[in-house]
Amino acid sequence: MNVPGAALCICFSLSVSLHAQESADSILPHRMSFEKADSLLISLSKGKSKKTGFTEAVPTQEPDTVTLEEDAVTADTALVAAPPTGKRQKAKITGSQLLTGQEAGRLRLGNEEEELHSINEGTIFGAGGYKMKDDYLSPEKYGGAGFRFMNERMRLTGLAGSKISRQNIVNVDISSTINGAENANFLSAFVDYSLGYHYRFLPDPYFKIMIGGSARGLLGMVYNTRNGNNPMTLHADLDLNFSLIAIHEFRVKTHALAIRYQFETPFAGLLFCPVYSQSYYEIFTLGNTAEVFNFASFRNKFAVRNYLTLDFPVGRTTFRVGYSGFYYATDVHEIDRYIISHNVMIGFVKEFVAFGGRDIKRNLFHSAYY
Repeated sequence: MNVPGAALCICFSLSVSLHAQESADSILPHRMSFEKADSLLISLSKGKSKKTGFTEAVPTQEPDTVTLEEDAVTADTALVAAPPTGKRQKAKITGSQLLTGQEAGRLRLGNEEEELHSINEGTIFGAGGYKMKDDYLSPEKYGGAGFRFMNERMRLTGLAGSKISRQNIVNVDISSTINGAENANFLSAFVDYSLGYHYRFLPDPYFKIMIGGSARGLLGMVYNTRNGNNPMTLHADLDLNFSLIAIHEFRVKTHALAIRYQFETPFAGLLFCPVYSQSYYEIFTLGNTAEVFNFASFRNKFAVRNYLTLDFPVGRTTFRVGYSGFYYATDVHEIDRYIISHNVMIGFVKEFVAFGGRDIKRNLFHSAYY
């Protein structure tokens, strides 16, 4: 080969090499190990996602939604499409990989695109003081201690452009209280479930106001250890509630924290309450159920629930601590009943994406089952 031809080949090879290097560098900021993306997707908390370098893997000039063509995605890479800005983060990808941002991710397989919403689940336990009164059992006031268990799930729905969230709460209360003479106890147990929907307002990227309503069902009992006749009273309520939630996210050094306040009060419903001299034998055995089911409103029932919680990461776990206050009072058939509780709560939070049925994408995860 002559000298000009050799020089031409060398220049052509060098040009191809530089072009390949430039292409690799252009997608390098979007590359992340499959194991890290997998753990990020199923992370137990926001604290963990920060620790994995989720936001640090993306240049600050990237747009809110990033699309990679199929030839730019391999089995060893995943897309990080969440710039460290105040805007809500989404991810869109062409191929068989997936990444979720703070609130939602998008999965595109071929020409189909699906929006995925993560679930925030908190499981917390509490203990505190209780005050009770029930004229059906005793005219005296009782006070003591109790325990509370609460499981809460919150996720976005597809309603109103993903601006409506759904909240499920399960509460379990157990308490033991004693009267002033210390010769009788109230033993109580309650379980209630509420399903609520809230419309989200975002006055600030890190501040959410959620306004809506919920339906709640309560079932419980109070047992008086001293009574021989009519020792127990039954609580059974169905309520429609007004609900307000405010959530503020902030940072302390490198830690992401979130503080939440929630207020809930019923405005209409049904409640079970016997007449003052009516026994449960008459109601359940003889079938004398007249006037035991009553319409509830602000006229004869007032109840308020308050939640104040703080989420903070420790290592790979996000903890939730806070306060739960409950005030419940009814005045039906001249029977005055009230329950007041104050609980200090502590537990943990996890954030995950759930798949089921035909929504399972078996090629997205290293599953131990599928």
